[in-house]
Amino acid sequence: MRRLTTLTATAGFAVLLAFAGCQRGSQSSGSADSTGNGARPAPEVNLAIPGLDGTSTSISQYKGKVVLVNFWATWCAPCKTEIPWLIEFHEKYGPRGLVILGVSMDDGGAKVVAPFVKNQLFTVNGESKPMNYTVLLGNDAISDKFGGLLGLPTSYLYSRDGQKVKTIIGLANHEDLTKAIENQL
Repeated sequence: MRRLTTLTATAGFAVLLAFAGCQRGSQSSGSADSTGNGARPAPEVNLAIPGLDGTSTSISQYKGKVVLVNFWATWCAPCKTEIPWLIEFHEKYGPRGLVILGVSMDDGGAKVVAPFVKNQLFTVNGESKPMNYTVLLGNDAISDKFGGLLGLPTSYLYSRDGQKVKTIIGLANHEDLTKAIENQL
């Protein structure tokens, strides 16, 4: 009986972890729109997020495009599940005006993220492909501008006019995210 209780508790904990996504110990606990229905503008126009190449990117430079901002980390299993989907979305919807910004929350910054992006391949529609969208380097101050993170991955979808139309905390549902993107294009 004790073994059954232990197995049940372990299974319940595993389900809870899968539902919650990856957590960061140093994460801020800002508010987030978990319903995804609150239209809010993108973070301040001059918010500059550093990229792997040393240049900075701001959401405002993509006015007129649909923008998906995905906070992720190299150590986050659900994040790695989403990356092939993001590669697929970039290929399929990029020509129609979708921009994907992957904001890495790795504490090691570029020294950890750059080799991962350069060397890691993902299976997309039966083919091995690298990350093909813009990867930026985040931190708690940047995530706070988006309302803070409750876990990783966390994604924010912005309309062409810069209004947040959806927030996804934890592993996204591929079909739901596809529909949300298509609705904005």
